[in-house]
Amino acid sequence: MIKVENIRKKYGDLEVLRGVNFSIDKGEIVSIVGASGAGKTTLLQILGTLDQADEGIISFEDKDISALKRNDLSKFRNENIGFVFQFHHLLPEFSALENVCLPGYIGKRNKKEVEIRAKELLTKLGLEHRFHHKPAEMSGGEQQRASVARALINSPKLILADEPSGNLDSENARELHQLFFDLRKETSQTFVIVTHNEQLADMADRKITMKDGVVLV
Repeated sequence: MIKVENIRKKYGDLEVLRGVNFSIDKGEIVSIVGASGAGKTTLLQILGTLDQADEGIISFEDKDISALKRNDLSKFRNENIGFVFQFHHLLPEFSALENVCLPGYIGKRNKKEVEIRAKELLTKLGLEHRFHHKPAEMSGGEQQRASVARALINSPKLILADEPSGNLDSENARELHQLFFDLRKETSQTFVIVTHNEQLADMADRKITMKDGVVLV
């Protein structure tokens, strides 16, 4: 499903990625681990088309997405990739329901259909009583589950998660980890998860270890 070939990235004189190569199959849950500064988050941002590599190719279902122009890239990202971040990035002025709906609105999907889907997702994630609550009125675990619902709203083929449980207590972290595997079982979505959590990393189908900007074989 995804093939990464010779990805390189520099910021000034700092070479963060030094020729990264790997592939991921459809429906796989892959964890990316390594010490801070190994290049994990940079790689995830490039995979998610939020940043651009200096060299190399990223293929998604045999299509070279690294060659797409900006507008096409934005459309591709909205339709195919969902993001879950450590600090959830919910917009504080909007309710849980509104936050979850946003990617659907950006994708210019039917408003009523988007809202129905958002309510279904929030209910599935145990947040049916939080539709109209703003992030400040929700617990950390609830906010992160809302961010998972937001990532799923456009039914993306790929979910990218950057330290998704890094800001949660152990109980909420376990629940979030299990949620990823339950979702994969139900929807066959592919997950790539950057994490320092050893339990989550070991639960994955496969673990990719990075060091000094390369993948260790």
